[in-house]
Amino acid sequence: MQRRLKIGVLYSRVRVEEKWIFAAMEKRGIDYERLDDRAISFDLENPKPWRAFDAVLERSISYTSGLYALRLLNSFGVPTVNTAAVAEVCGDKLTTSAMLAKAGVAQPRNVVAFTPEAALEAIEAFGYPVVLKPVVGSWGRLLAKINDRDAAEAVLEHKATLGSVQHSVFYIQEFIEKPGRDIRAILIGDRVLTAMYRNSEHWITNTARGGSGELCPITPEIEDICLRASKAVGGGLLGVDLIEHSERGYLVNEINHTMEFHTMQPLSGIDIAGEIVEYAVQIAEGKMQNAE
Repeated sequence: MQRRLKIGVLYSRVRVEEKWIFAAMEKRGIDYERLDDRAISFDLENPKPWRAFDAVLERSISYTSGLYALRLLNSFGVPTVNTAAVAEVCGDKLTTSAMLAKAGVAQPRNVVAFTPEAALEAIEAFGYPVVLKPVVGSWGRLLAKINDRDAAEAVLEHKATLGSVQHSVFYIQEFIEKPGRDIRAILIGDRVLTAMYRNSEHWITNTARGGSGELCPITPEIEDICLRASKAVGGGLLGVDLIEHSERGYLVNEINHTMEFHTMQPLSGIDIAGEIVEYAVQIAEGKMQNAE
């Protein structure tokens, strides 16, 4: 008799997405365990308890906690959604951009510098306005639209004074006039599951910043660039953000490996949480089959 699969769900807070995921697990009768990343610990000399999981679905809010947990789990031989390698790429905007550039996937122009002086020189060469982003972060936080030299000098000085490792990398992106929206697509494996427009009068269109959702048809062009972007970063369960450029077409702005979908699930009518659980089950079954 084949044993039941056991799946872990690593999380930081029980948001609506986690509630839906837990409910989907229970509906399918899956043996799963809730793993609060604020309460767990890893004994590097005793990986056996973790090897009881056939797969772990990572939903941590903290990029650092989630990444290190995935690294440890993968080193223990535990399959994860997503892998540590994918999380490492997608959680860092600069690394994401580098992988997209290597794969020839269209994206906004980006320049990186490591001192305020070099950053200011790059911004001046770019021409105003530009967008200055932290290399790690989500929900549209700490983004700055730089309209002139005075603003550039002030923001660069603030970042340098903050002094953290993240603020010492100056990630500069061209500012693109959006048509009042961008696009968020959800990918599971080799499928573009659904997509939505994120509408806003503000240049930051994240729904976490007040943007509203509207269903977006998945055209062949959207499907193609999303799948190529997914392949560039290693694939898995991803949220791909696209910008519509008036001349260059679709550009990949960012890729999220632990995306929220509280707006998209009811809007699309698709059981996204259920699809995520099914994908985690597939990964877990792959481990079980390899073990046999």
